[in-house]
Formats: sequence, C-alpha cells, structure tokens
Amino acid sequence: MTGLRAATRGSPLALWQTREVVRLLARFGSAGAGAARGLEEVVVEEVVVETTGDRVRDVPIHQIGGQGVFAKEVQTAVLEGRADFAVHSAKDLPPRTAPGLVLAAVPARGEVRDALVGRSLDQLGPGAVVATGSVRRRAQLAHLRPDLAFTDLRGNIATRLAKLGEVDSLLVAYAALIRLGRASEAAEVMPTARMLPQVGQGALAIECRADDAATLARLARIEDPGARAEVDAERAFLDTLGGACDLPVGALARIDTAGRPGQPRDGVLRLEGLVADADGRVVIRRQSAGPAADPAALGRALAEEVLAHGGRDLLARP
Repeated sequence: MTGLRAATRGSPLALWQTREVVRLLARFGSAGAGAARGLEEVVVEEVVVETTGDRVRDVPIHQIGGQGVFAKEVQTAVLEGRADFAVHSAKDLPPRTAPGLVLAAVPARGEVRDALVGRSLDQLGPGAVVATGSVRRRAQLAHLRPDLAFTDLRGNIATRLAKLGEVDSLLVAYAALIRLGRASEAAEVMPTARMLPQVGQGALAIECRADDAATLARLARIEDPGARAEVDAERAFLDTLGGACDLPVGALARIDTAGRPGQPRDGVLRLEGLVADADGRVVIRRQSAGPAADPAALGRALAEEVLAHGGRDLLARP
C-alpha cells in the first residue's frame, strides 16, 4: 500500500479525471503490475483546490486570464508541498510548464472532438443561439454558420447543460460528456475537419515537482508515448504563436505508426493547427507531418508557417 496526495479541482469532471489517474496508478503503479501481479493498492488523498476559474463564474474565461485560470492554484498546492502531484485537463494548461514543476505523464488520450447538445448544426435555423465559453469554438462555428448568434457559457457540465432551453444549442467537449455518462445527450459530434480541437483536448496532464524523483518515476509508468508526442506537438504550436494569445487557436496532432515497428515515437506525427479572428471571418489553417521523436520541432515549424500565412497579422491587430 502506498500513499500519495493529488491536487485537483472539485468539479465532478475533475474528480473523475483524478480517480482515473488513481486507477491507472493501481494498474501500472509498480513494476510488473497487471495480469501477473494483480492491482497494487494505491491510497491517494484528494486535495481539492478552488481555482480562479471556479470562483469567477460571471466573466468569460478569456477575460480573466484564459488558459491557466483552472490550473495555477492547483499547481501551487504541489509547489508548496500540500500535494505530491496535480491532475489537469491538458487543455487547461499554459504551453510552458511552471518553474519547479515537470509534466510527469500524459496517459492514453480520450475523445478529442467537440459536440453540440440540443440541436445539430443542420437543425439550427438562422439566428439560432449557441452557447459556448470558448472563443475557439465560437470562431469556428461562426465561420461555418455566420447566421448564428452566440452567448457565453460558464460552469461545470451539469450547470451548462441546465442552460439548454434558454438557448438552442450548447457547444462542449465531447470527452466531458463521455466521462460523466452523458454522451447520449450529444445532438452532433463535430468532425475535426469542421471544428479543430483545443490544444491538449481529451488528454490528461499530470504534474509533479521537478525534484520529486520518486513521484516522477511512479507517474512515468502511466505515460502513453503516443499521447505525449501529440500533446507536446500541440503545446509547442501554441507556445510559438504566443502562449498568452487570446485569439481562437486550435491544434490536433495524431500519431501514425502504420508499417513502422517499435514504439509510437518511431512513427510519423501529423499536426494540424489554426488561428482565427474572434468572429470567424478569417481562419488560417495549415497541416504538416514529421517524426514523432521530435514533436516540439513539428509544433514550432507549423506555427511559423501559420504566422507566415497571415497569423502574424491577426496577432498584431489591436
């Protein structure tokens, strides 16, 4: 039996994610664990932390700091020694790891797509109102359907879904619906060709202190190399664009190991990324591929291509 402390937000989704990490630690937490040795008993204390994003619910996320508003206080709990590791939605993390911490593990990735709840896109008439708290989702949907109207959406998944009836549809992460047992409520799952996900969407990111070798070694056992390569490429893409950028940004990396032996990092990584203006009139979208062994290089290169094809002008706008 081993004891650890996990810093987490207190929402049902955040707690599900933390308990999933605990399950993975029990399965892979000791060398040789699994079918031959059974599950290791892992005792993890949940250190629930309220973040800025949890406290301030009446202001759009991009106006209170954007990426990081759901992570900073959770990270602080680890840095101050109140917890041994932190579990985040990878999409909530800024693209650069905070000093003193290390991104210890990215487990196998879940669903990356977004979903409409209420009515599908084809069922939404002109002037229909779609609620979303994401500038990325809003810009891409406005690009597809400039006749739609939009309103902001905050809160946990249950709070968001309760808004249905006040609006025609909600646009949320499909992974959140799946993890909370509400996947059947999706009216349409948006293909990534139409709605590129947020950087890190569908992935979990686990951080610990950089000097905590024992916890780092344990967490490394639940790492999925393919998911890690994808997330590293997407984070490098965002970082090169400017991690504090409040414009709509999306990215999706996928690993292709077809015909290649060995681990996922021996494969090819395919990355697609975009930046748009806030109302979706301009969407700059590019894709590239490179060796999975160097995902950050691929992310940086694609971001430079996006910048060279109009992205820099968008970022320079007041």
